[in-house]
This record gives sequence, structure tokens and C-alpha cells, in this order.
Amino acid sequence: MTTPYAEPVLDWFSRHARDLPWRGPGATPWSVLVSEIMLQQTPVARVVPVHLSWLARWPTPAALAAEPAGEAIRQWGRLGYPRRALRLHETASIVTARHGGSVPDDIDALRALPGIGSYTAAAVASFAFGQRHAVLDTNVRRVLARLVGGQPRPRSTPSTAERRMAESLLPVEPSVAARWSVAVMELGALVCSAASPRCAECPVARQCAWLAAGQPADQDGAGRRTQRYDGTDRQCRGRLLAVLRDGGGPATQAEFDAVWADRIQLARALDGLVADGLVDPLPDGRYVLPGAALPMT
Repeated sequence: MTTPYAEPVLDWFSRHARDLPWRGPGATPWSVLVSEIMLQQTPVARVVPVHLSWLARWPTPAALAAEPAGEAIRQWGRLGYPRRALRLHETASIVTARHGGSVPDDIDALRALPGIGSYTAAAVASFAFGQRHAVLDTNVRRVLARLVGGQPRPRSTPSTAERRMAESLLPVEPSVAARWSVAVMELGALVCSAASPRCAECPVARQCAWLAAGQPADQDGAGRRTQRYDGTDRQCRGRLLAVLRDGGGPATQAEFDAVWADRIQLARALDGLVADGLVDPLPDGRYVLPGAALPMT
């Protein structure tokens, strides 16, 4: 038995799915896991080239675990939120030491890895291993909120009722359920977008409760606010990491001063990078990426 939405959505996906490296027939569970970490808060277009270069350099968890954590940060480049690179390095080390170098297929074992929550564990279990789990990312939640709930967007965090509804829509066959999950995700990304949904192209438009209700807006009229980036601590942290990533060796305070004028903010950002394990201070006052080899003196 399947839901009335499954067949049209799966048929649409077979014709419109993007050709992404982590979806190809040869994609490994490691490729899927890396993609899910990289895609957190980052658009697909920015992730694809970094994902390809990452897998070319480290095709297995063991290959990454064999290198210093600082190399993961360097390879991460300008993808943003570089703590994800550290989490991937930690994950690679754990997978290598405890799981024989293979990404585990058990959802509880996946949840136990650094930086992997319920969503990422369900996504890896579904997309890498063909298991039957509700995969609730932002796109999936928006599609289901409109299609079933008649709401323009979901609540800020998934409720128990929302999870149960999503699970009830999963096809019974695990491999079909996994394909349904990625198909709904793709539908949300390409058609049922947040700002400009293309309802005329939607394969389940006739069944959509939100469209039938006249596409009501949020009751409070609140939309998603765009976060400011220029001048923030986050931008400052990125500039400091770029000095280390691009310079190839220890950086001095003077080199950091040259890329950020506000000394108080710079000191705060640098302290945060050290506290997060993204930068290591040296006894002589210079700074390096974690695990970086120092030149002989």
C-alpha cells in the first residue's frame, strides 16, 4: 500500500532530479555523509565543487583520518561554518577506529557520530543504505506543511505530530521510501520553494491543501529574515581562517591585524576560533591550523 502522493512525486523525480555526485550509482555512504554535512545551511551549487575535491582527496574515512584536522579546515575553503570540517574529521577518525573504516548503517550508530543529529542520521541511513526513515529537512517539511497541513511553512522545529505524519506517508518498501524522501526534498528545492513556489509545475498540485485554500500567508505575517553577514564576528572569523588557510604556515598577529580593523572584534573572533579548536596558538605568539606541521628551526 502507498499514499496517493507517492506515485506522482516519484514519477516527477525520475524526470527532473538533478545529477548530483552523491546521488550517482557509484556514490558511497561516505560520499553521502560528507554531502549531508556540507549541505547544512549551504546551497547545493556551492557544495558540489567542494564535495568533488574533498572526495578526490579523501575517498574514504581512513584517508581523511590519516591527516591532521587542520587539513580538513584548509580543504573546506570558503564553504562557511568550518566547525563542520572538524566534525567530519572527528567522524572519520571514529569510523576508522570503531567501524572498520565503513560508515555504519545503523541509525543509532550514526547519531553517535560528531555533528550528526536526527535529520542527518535519517538522511544517511535512507540515501546511503535505502532504509525507511522520515527525513525532515527544511524542504521536506515545507512541502508536507503545504500539501497535507495547508500551511505556508512549518513550525520552527518538528513536532511529534509532524514526525508521525511524515512517517505515515512513507511507502512500505524501504528502498521506495528512501527514494520518496529524496524526491520530496527535490520537489521542495526546485518547485515548492519558500518564496516563489511554482505550483503550476507541481505533480501534486491538485491534492495540495495549501493551494486549495488559496495559498494563505502566515497568520502573523512574519517571513524569514535575512541574516546580516558584513561586519559580523562570523565574517571576521572567516577572514582570520583565510589567512591561515591561504598562507600555508604560522600566522602572526600583524597578519591578522592587516585583514580586520576592529581590534576588539578581532580579538573576540580569534578567541572563539581557538576555543572551537579551529586555530592553535603557538608559544611564540603565532597561530596555526590544528595539527599543522611547524617548520624546522
